[in-house]
Amino acid sequence: MAGVSLDCEDHRELAAFYARLLDGHIDWVTETAAGVSVASYNLIAQRVSPYTRPVWPGMSIVHLDLTCEPADLPAFRAHAEKCGAELAAYQPDERWVVMLDPAGHPFCLTPFAN
Repeated sequence: MAGVSLDCEDHRELAAFYARLLDGHIDWVTETAAGVSVASYNLIAQRVSPYTRPVWPGMSIVHLDLTCEPADLPAFRAHAEKCGAELAAYQPDERWVVMLDPAGHPFCLTPFAN
């Protein structure tokens, strides 16, 4: 099983966001971290202090690419916004959509399978 840790200010909020967005579930919560299972992946929201929100574009960071069918992209974007994501101001290509999670981490909604 693979996992990705995401630094944030509020680990409970970020874990809840990704559980809603990806239809996963929160497996565990501590005072500083929370684990979310999605298929065969684990996302770990990890509280750090002080937390500095990423800047998109401009920081060399890892981001998630979440795939869907091209026709489903508008609905996936609407779902992400309903879960608490916001559209990034900078969109580098019209073929995919860059969103920001509640902690400011960019993630892409893309019709391209990896």
